[in-house]
Amino acid sequence: MVSFILALHNIIRWIALILGIVAAVLAWIGWLRKSEWRPIDKKLASFFSMAVDVQFLLGLLLYLFFSPLTRTALQDFGNAMSIGDLRFFAIEHPVYMILALVFAHLGSMLPRKVQDSTAKYRRAAIWISLAVLLILLGTPWERPLFPGIG
Repeated sequence: MVSFILALHNIIRWIALILGIVAAVLAWIGWLRKSEWRPIDKKLASFFSMAVDVQFLLGLLLYLFFSPLTRTALQDFGNAMSIGDLRFFAIEHPVYMILALVFAHLGSMLPRKVQDSTAKYRRAAIWISLAVLLILLGTPWERPLFPGIG
């Protein structure tokens, strides 16, 4: 069960990241070109925030119930802060990803609050880009795509 959830979490990170990068690039292009806001821009931002939501739920399952790293860290939190991997998975990774979740939702929601297309693109570009940046910073890149294989 743990391997399945971790593998799913690893795969969906790529889906979320690709959606976020595409949504951010299109938002920046729309903002800089002063284009008209298109339905695809709204959909991409929404799909990105949904993918981040799924990631968060899977990560929460791993963090609270299945991860031996967080279990070890929470048993002796003070000592865990001096061990890089434990600190990363107990504190840094969750903080980055919770902030990315908030920013992804802001990038999806805030463009709906204005009528002007340039303002829609600007809001989407800024917040989605920040979410993608946090995902890039907070992702454990040394983790294999399929744990236990290879």
